[in-house]
Amino acid sequence: MIKIFHNIALICGLISLTSVARATDGNFALTSGLDYSSGKYGQSETTKISYIPITGKYETEQWTFKLTIPWLEITGPSGVSGDSRIITNQTGNQITTTSGLGDMVASASYSAFQLNAQKIYIDLNAKVKLPTASEAKGLGTGEYDYSFSTDIYKIVNHLTWIGTIGYKKLGDPNGVNLSNVWFGTVGGVYKFNQQNSAGLTVDLREPTSKSSTHLSEYTLFYSHKFNDTYKLQTYLVTGDTQSSVDFGGGAMLSVSW
Repeated sequence: MIKIFHNIALICGLISLTSVARATDGNFALTSGLDYSSGKYGQSETTKISYIPITGKYETEQWTFKLTIPWLEITGPSGVSGDSRIITNQTGNQITTTSGLGDMVASASYSAFQLNAQKIYIDLNAKVKLPTASEAKGLGTGEYDYSFSTDIYKIVNHLTWIGTIGYKKLGDPNGVNLSNVWFGTVGGVYKFNQQNSAGLTVDLREPTSKSSTHLSEYTLFYSHKFNDTYKLQTYLVTGDTQSSVDFGGGAMLSVSW
């Protein structure tokens, strides 16, 4: 679920067409809101995650830099770790609630190709998850994660097709052997006018361990731009595999200057 916000990449808060409208003199933005998700993730009981991020973005010419500092609350059995929903053990059944600072995420994106005549744009991305969340409280794995990805955009009239392919290296917490995974996103955004757009994305990811399944999630989102300063994005998400969210949603407000 939080992958959506990061790419969110992964998704949604979410999808930023940085290649299409690139600032030349520098542009700052702050984004915050609430992301909620619920799912069992292979456990016997449901895990509920509330995620409140503060994301700072600086965009200039071909580069975009982001830093996300989140607050996180998890209610559910032990074993589902942090906003990435990594299963660290299968033994806990007691329902508990923990909260605190989540894992910070830093990223950089480079607009590598802009084929304006064909309206095709390609971004190259690098991201690192910093282990700032408490491993003891189950808010994170206590390890660094690294990912590299490529975004491709194709504009056809009011519709923008989106594709992402990436690879993620997961750090192994104590006693757990996690697999490095390939992930991807496909979808589209329809621009109704200068203020309103909506879209649908599908997120896929390989299993993170031998005992887990692949991830498959579907996100429907809507974005409204009040003016050059304020933009609101809302979304709903569901999945159809054991590792996917059962239900989730959120709203994010961005302020630019």
